Amino acid sequence: MKEKILDAVQQFETIIIHRHVRPDPDALGSQCGLAEVLKSSFPDKKILVTGETEPFLEFLYRMDEVSDEDYREALVIVCDTANQERISDQRYGKGKMLIKIDHHPNEDQYGDLIWVDTSASSVSEMIYEFYLSGKDRGLEISQKGAEVIYAGIVGDTGRFLFPSTTDRTFKYASELIDFGFPLNSLYSELYKTKINVAKLSGYVLQNFEVTPSGAASVIIRSDLLEKYETTPSEASQLVSILGDIEGMTAWVFFVEEKDQIRVRLRSKGPVINGLAKRYRGGGHPLAAGASIEKWEEAEKVFEELETICREYRGV
Repeated sequence: MKEKILDAVQQFETIIIHRHVRPDPDALGSQCGLAEVLKSSFPDKKILVTGETEPFLEFLYRMDEVSDEDYREALVIVCDTANQERISDQRYGKGKMLIKIDHHPNEDQYGDLIWVDTSASSVSEMIYEFYLSGKDRGLEISQKGAEVIYAGIVGDTGRFLFPSTTDRTFKYASELIDFGFPLNSLYSELYKTKINVAKLSGYVLQNFEVTPSGAASVIIRSDLLEKYETTPSEASQLVSILGDIEGMTAWVFFVEEKDQIRVRLRSKGPVINGLAKRYRGGGHPLAAGASIEKWEEAEKVFEELETICREYRGV
């Protein structure tokens, strides 16, 4: 499939790369890492990246201005997005050919070419693998490309702590570091915390609720966001802070947005992406997301999560 994707790339003069809404480091790392590989390898082609801006990741890469005209006769590649409704910039279907590159379960099989590898720690890891597979056909990578791909791998593996991390992940990471980008400043930017977000995290640690089965929930309503002057995106990024707490089995964050309630699910064992699917979401077995419209639904989500935890622990 990597060879078929490279064949397609060589046939098109304009290539537009998308990723999912509310991007995390892997979404941006895979999207922009691929862009950098293609820019270095095919300097005469028009390579564009599109999607909404995520302020905390602007230091890594900036999106392009992409016109409707650009999509004519274009190859469109979507990275790190399992479901079509989550693709940032819904013009992705206006190109001449569509490619999906992802590491989530392939339930929404969109695209003319589909490369899905659920064993990969991240799509950024897959993009580096794409580069390696095509080196003998002229693929090159810049230092900036190596940096954003590395950032994506770090982000989706939780700094190499998540179970998805493999020996392949470490091998690729070490090779990427050899490109010489400023590693310390990258980590500093990725993990720096605003004072107001740190204070919100203190609130979370003081107010989360956990049941005997190890199911926990955190509710962050709009008034709490206003109090701590944080955005829904910033609040959602705090989901991992419960992971090191003793006795935790699985947990959920409910974060109120303007038009929905964002649901972020994490697990230390039981599979929770099936629960996410029942609420217009999806994801990995141990890390998934969904969206609900009413707080009454939040109660149902947590009840189902607790049932999953009870069954997992046999209590």
